[in-house]
Amino acid sequence: RRSSDLQTLLDEEERELLAARSPVRSTGSFNYATYHTLDEIYAFMDALVAENPGLVSKLQIGKSFEGRPIYVLKFSTGANRPAFWIDTGIHSREWVTQASGVWFAKKIVDDHAKNPSLLNSMDILLEIVTNPDGFAYTHTTNRMWRKTRSINAGSSCAGVDPNRNWDAGFGGAGASSNPCSETYRGPRANSEAEVKAIVDFVKSHGKIKGFVSIHSYSQLLLYPYGYTSARAADYQELDSLAKASVAALSAVYGTKYTYGSIITTIYQASGGTIDWTYNQGIKYSFTFELRDTGRYGFVLPANQIIPTAQETWPAVLKIIEHARDHPY
Repeated sequence: RRSSDLQTLLDEEERELLAARSPVRSTGSFNYATYHTLDEIYAFMDALVAENPGLVSKLQIGKSFEGRPIYVLKFSTGANRPAFWIDTGIHSREWVTQASGVWFAKKIVDDHAKNPSLLNSMDILLEIVTNPDGFAYTHTTNRMWRKTRSINAGSSCAGVDPNRNWDAGFGGAGASSNPCSETYRGPRANSEAEVKAIVDFVKSHGKIKGFVSIHSYSQLLLYPYGYTSARAADYQELDSLAKASVAALSAVYGTKYTYGSIITTIYQASGGTIDWTYNQGIKYSFTFELRDTGRYGFVLPANQIIPTAQETWPAVLKIIEHARDHPY
């Protein structure tokens, strides 16, 4: 894509963003069909919790490098239950992911009112803005920023790729040792506060049974591994679940997805989220790459937010229900 084309998209997106600005009063009047700032998403979370005090709570699991709170929404109807984790926005420029996360949060609440069975035996944990510093930076300074905003000693380049910073094949092929690279792995595994917060939470929780990390773009559903060509022990189950999940997604609008292991489907990548969660014993670990396949890329028009979320949710639900129905 030529830079002038990209600039036209960015200008249009900025116009829409400004036109849609309005205070968050309730999740009923919230505009799900536009992109939002960090403050607006955090206000949405507070509104959702206030409207659903018996169902939704907000956990602060840490602070970002620049000191912003890192929040997880917990959807629960009972104590000490196994849980299913979903995160969006670990790469800050992937705006359709945070926007989909917001839509998911409302969807979980609305569906629970109609059919409470999903949350009868399993909690859902949803981290909508997994990289708050990067996300704020995409709004203020550089829309195409991917990484965290940590300072790298001895370099004028900021940030670490939080999807290369996990302790799974850390520092291997498929990550960079150059702080100026988009895929810089960081000085050591878990160096990033945003990654460490999740690692500590997952370990202390101890009952997370499924983990979905949502990215864009490319229309893929991926399972481990990324750092090694060795097949995951649960390869056959994960592959057939991915197939069913993608079928559920495509049934909504006909959007075509490819599925497979990270290393065979896209490329070798070390230090990735779901390789770590899988090695921690979370069998149902998956990564989505949402719309599109490159026409708009990271600057997906806001009118595709709701369709993207609508088609993705049945696919995520397939994985959640499978995890619920196949305890281990």
